[in-house]
Amino acid sequence: MKEFYTMTIAGLQRDLPLCPISDTLNIGAFVIFGDPELTTATARELVERCPEHDVLITAESKGIPLICEMARMLNNERYVLARKSPKLYMRNLFSAEVRSITTDHKQTLYLDGADAEYMRGKRVVIVDDVISTGESLRALEELVRKAGGSVVGRMAILAEGDATKRSDLIYLEKLPLFDKAGEPID
Repeated sequence: MKEFYTMTIAGLQRDLPLCPISDTLNIGAFVIFGDPELTTATARELVERCPEHDVLITAESKGIPLICEMARMLNNERYVLARKSPKLYMRNLFSAEVRSITTDHKQTLYLDGADAEYMRGKRVVIVDDVISTGESLRALEELVRKAGGSVVGRMAILAEGDATKRSDLIYLEKLPLFDKAGEPID
């Protein structure tokens, strides 16, 4: 079985470890943590394609370095973070459930009431590292809707599976799914 899938993302070559998610299916694990060169390069390309908006939002945790860099490139624009657990400082919480392809159980995303108020009436772009099933995206859309914002864009570094067929998604590269032997199946 192949252990890695090599791909070029924003002009940079990276080896993605192949990880089983079932007896017959593997995914290429894309982890932006600890890679500032890739974070900056992908943020730059996404900023160039970003629709007009008032605020960016992502879910904890792999989207954090990306959205931080995008906000910096957009003149230190404030961004909003949906958390995987409520924090003591959060008030008037909004929440939405999500089941991600890389997590074996349901999760809940939480939005601080002050962030929700900040998004009210604003044009919001959702940013993520990888979109696959669209479940995290759906949960973020629900949080934006509950807060009174309007989703005007959905962006990711990579799209895989059915996400590659979505016409409403802006992404940099297609990440194939892999069979048990590590061969691309898309």
